[in-house]
Amino acid sequence: MSKGTQETEIKLAVKDARSARRLLREAGFIVSKPRVFESNTVFDTPDLSLRTSSRLLRIREAGGVATLTYKGVPLAGKHKSREELEVKIDNAAAMMTIAERLGYRRVFRYEKYRTEFHQPRRAGVAMLDETPAGVYLELEGTPHWIDLTARRLGFQESEYITDSYGRIYVDWCAANGRTPGDMTFE
Repeated sequence: MSKGTQETEIKLAVKDARSARRLLREAGFIVSKPRVFESNTVFDTPDLSLRTSSRLLRIREAGGVATLTYKGVPLAGKHKSREELEVKIDNAAAMMTIAERLGYRRVFRYEKYRTEFHQPRRAGVAMLDETPAGVYLELEGTPHWIDLTARRLGFQESEYITDSYGRIYVDWCAANGRTPGDMTFE
């Protein structure tokens, strides 16, 4: 979802999808991409060198479209900002096999339902993510737009989440007495 190659975003925990949709509508947001199921597979080296360095290699399947994504090391700050490179791929299964043949292995799979929203004549995007570990709004845009939008939605900087869904899921498992595995709806 990045503009160019730099992605800047935060997540905000919300009570549920219904109240989040209402909150977005009241702030002038409209649906730009309808709700779609996403299946994400994260790859890493056997020694987890990508995770250790806070980088990510992912294959996402959503609405019949597959995407290969690389995310670079995040910059320090109140927003998560890092390089993001994406390419559409014709065959997710073949790309997963290629990654494995190159020495990467599947280390985490996560699912979510995502709905994208925007405000007319504004540059940022709000995404409503419904996950097995909770419901989140993800705001992506310039730091100024993110801060302004978060305030308009009733959130404070202390509520900003810059963790990945993998970290959010591990923390959710710890808080709920569950053993982490894949974050799926199964």
